[in-house]
Amino acid sequence: MVTETDLVLPDGRTLRVHDTGGPARLTVLWHHGTPNTGTPPAPLVRTSPDVRWVAYDRPGYGTSTPVPGRDVANAAECATAVADALGLGEFAVMGHSGGGAHALACAALLPGRVVAAVSVSAMAPFDAAGLDWFGGMAAASAASLRAAAEGRAAKEKHEATAAFDPGIFTAADFAALEGSQSWLNDVVRAAQDGGNGGLIDDDLAYVTPWGCDPASITAPLLVLHGEDDRLIPATHGAWLAEHCPTAEFRAYPAEGHLSVLDHAADALEWLAHR
Repeated sequence: MVTETDLVLPDGRTLRVHDTGGPARLTVLWHHGTPNTGTPPAPLVRTSPDVRWVAYDRPGYGTSTPVPGRDVANAAECATAVADALGLGEFAVMGHSGGGAHALACAALLPGRVVAAVSVSAMAPFDAAGLDWFGGMAAASAASLRAAAEGRAAKEKHEATAAFDPGIFTAADFAALEGSQSWLNDVVRAAQDGGNGGLIDDDLAYVTPWGCDPASITAPLLVLHGEDDRLIPATHGAWLAEHCPTAEFRAYPAEGHLSVLDHAADALEWLAHR
């Protein structure tokens, strides 16, 4: 069972916190994608009763207070506030898609607390040297992030008329949405019910300086990516693995941006042995 509470921060802002409770052999702080809310991944929660899942809605999603101009590194501040409030010392982090970038930020900036990290389908920093950042992206994904790179006004204008393009996903992705990863439909719907604010702030953060360097991560890091990912191409995962000294890279043939989550149970097993 996942409980939800609003954590009031010292400055009066709130974070919506999700927690399956303890005690547990392992605590994993989940970082959600864009646009999602923080409800932990249902398939993993069901199959890992000995894992405590903790998460939060990033600022601008759900009842979490917006923080316009936040960077990816803001995740470390949020994670610290949540962990302190729950009495957590050390924990692992796992994130999917945009949440993967935020998980990387926590691992980079909280070396004394993050014991291991898993990044699934994540983008590399926008200034990643030698990476064709937009190369291989589906047209709709590239257009959305290029608009963000032009600034808030351009991104807001883009989102005002943007429509879902099924070309960003593969057949395997759609199969996952209808089956094993159907929980994603609920968290996307919940995020969209609150408008585009969280999505806009997320995308602006991805294409501006992150405020942290993934290469500084010292904890064990597992990077997962589907080789057929059209939303964030696997070249991003390969770049992260190449530039993060502690990283192990697992690329999955025939998997897309969402269907690769079918391998997340293997990542959880990897975490358990760190």
